[in-house]
Amino acid sequence: MYVLTIDQRGSTSDVDRVPDLIAELRSLTGAHFERSVGDELQGTVGDALDVVDIALHALRSGHWYVGIGIGDVRLEPGGSPREGTGSGFVAARTAVEAAKGAAGHVPLSVVAGTMDSVKGAPRNSREEPAGTNNGATAGTNAEMNTSVDTAAHAATNAAANAQAVLRLIGRLVQQRTEAQWRVVDRLRAAGGGGRHGSQKPVARELGITEQSVSRAVLRSGWQEEWAARPAAAMLLDYALAHTKGDR
Repeated sequence: MYVLTIDQRGSTSDVDRVPDLIAELRSLTGAHFERSVGDELQGTVGDALDVVDIALHALRSGHWYVGIGIGDVRLEPGGSPREGTGSGFVAARTAVEAAKGAAGHVPLSVVAGTMDSVKGAPRNSREEPAGTNNGATAGTNAEMNTSVDTAAHAATNAAANAQAVLRLIGRLVQQRTEAQWRVVDRLRAAGGGGRHGSQKPVARELGITEQSVSRAVLRSGWQEEWAARPAAAMLLDYALAHTKGDR
């Protein structure tokens, strides 16, 4: 599971933007977000593509730090994210704090939670059932610990790679001009993907030429963004699988 913790930038000298972002996310995703504390909101998300959508939407305005935690989530069905526990929540807290410290970078961070066990076996357990062969047990524990370390390393690397891709896309999103956004938003609404054939009605709607639409699409990096989104989602899924100890 993914946990997103999103904190408002410069909140002490700005209006409270949390209610507006919660309303925007309600129309973007079925995931439930709510204010957690102060000028911060939090939600749990099950789908990696939704995580990408939410993160990039928050980055668009430049008003938010985005922390993405990957790991175990213990939360009653329909429960408030504020009542949740698990490594995913811990990772999200670590991630948003790292995003705040990302001076000069896109304010987004991805952190994979610590995997506590593989297939139900406690890590570094010193307890041994009576009658157990100590040598065999030691060997088994060593193998399990190695498996845990390998999975944790893979999850950490995948999270770092997902962060790198999301920051690259986020840079495109944050540098897009208002004029480019007008074109991109209408192309997205039309589901055209920026293809040449879908640009004519958008040009007509905006009262500009098709060439102007084409230039806006090219300079906005929208097609590159759209092509890279699945790669970011794939890396998030890979990190999640290894956080769970999947193979």
